Amino acid sequence: MVDELVLLLHALLMRHRALSIENSQLMEQLRLLVCERATLLRQVRPPSCPVPFPETFNGESARLPEFIVQTASYMLVNENRFCNDAMKVAFLISLLTGEAEEWVVPYIEMDSPILGDYRAFLDEMKQCFGWDDDEEDTDDEDDY
Repeated sequence: MVDELVLLLHALLMRHRALSIENSQLMEQLRLLVCERATLLRQVRPPSCPVPFPETFNGESARLPEFIVQTASYMLVNENRFCNDAMKVAFLISLLTGEAEEWVVPYIEMDSPILGDYRAFLDEMKQCFGWDDDEEDTDDEDDY
């Protein structure tokens, strides 16, 4: 019986040694794969946005349609960043300068509900900066 236990113990030690060697080999393969992955990730550049970042808007009426198209296009291709109306309005506000920036300050100071309503905010901008919806149908641009 003791001889059988010695043989069993010897077999277990041999199996343990074989598994330890296999484990070391697998760990080395894992290390090589991690290094290779890191090298590949350094080579990959994030895809660039097909739509350029919109220009700022200073209140010049003639530029309002262009500004709205630029911002709507940018938000459309980056829709994961602009998941609600408040985010869209905040983005527009971040691009306002000069007269347009002065125009929006009272809305911010009184925490106007319009800051959470993209379409209403665009309508206010159009009204203030002189875009007549009767001359041009802009429903496609407003929908975003």
